[in-house]
Amino acid sequence: MVKHSVREELQGILIFVGVVWFVFLAGLLAPIDIKSFGVTPRSLIGLGGILLMPFLHEDLKHLVSNSVPLTILLTLLAGSKANSWAIVIYIVVIGGTLLWLFGRPATHIGASGLVYGLIAFLLVSGFLERRAWPLAISILVGFLYGGTLLSGIIPDLGSHVSWEGHLFGVVAGGMTAGLVTKRSRLKEASS
Repeated sequence: MVKHSVREELQGILIFVGVVWFVFLAGLLAPIDIKSFGVTPRSLIGLGGILLMPFLHEDLKHLVSNSVPLTILLTLLAGSKANSWAIVIYIVVIGGTLLWLFGRPATHIGASGLVYGLIAFLLVSGFLERRAWPLAISILVGFLYGGTLLSGIIPDLGSHVSWEGHLFGVVAGGMTAGLVTKRSRLKEASS
């Protein structure tokens, strides 16, 4: 676990969300469709989308609907003992890989897989750590995003929304919380 504070990580959070916005704005001006660089399951070209997907958005509504919870959840994560950016990378890579392996044939874009992964990470790690502050954060996240979490992973085959991206984000967040908590306990036990 890494000792840090929200204040120390706030600049990184704002830069990360700023890059998401920059990519969207650049996409409006670009002569190519940058949204085509998302995750396309089981295609070689779609592999790059695993890392690019969180930065690609369909329209302004999609961007805003991901930016607000992304900023809030990254801020809550920054207040934890976890290495925030390692958590983000784990969620993006694990969730994106699962989406690439098992998602429906379409091009999946957006930061919502990361958002759902952060929700799951904060919920699960709060209960696994068994400490007051992480548990309080977990309860707050459950209150703020529990309904969204449940409704976002229900298959809606008639929609273009990537419910699979949401689902695999949740799986990645839960797996990451389990791994990080287990690693932390092993480290504490060996000290």
